[in-house]
Amino acid sequence: MSIVDVRRFRGADCDTDHCLMVAKVRGSLAVSKEAAEKFDGERFSLRKLNDLEVRKQYQIEMTNRFAALENLEDREDM
Repeated sequence: MSIVDVRRFRGADCDTDHCLMVAKVRGSLAVSKEAAEKFDGERFSLRKLNDLEVRKQYQIEMTNRFAALENLEDREDM
């Protein structure tokens, strides 16, 4: 963060002997390299689902994931 401009206004009436000061501040957001690399790995290629073999493998993986979640919920009810 850095201060770009500072101004003092004497005419501001605040019933005190203080002056009004206004400052412009410039800051920037930093993204770590680890966070940027993480997003690169999470991207999906939906065009691959047009391939029949890839689509079947995806469906099997999704079925297994939801089956595992259902098993977890059953254990909690006991």
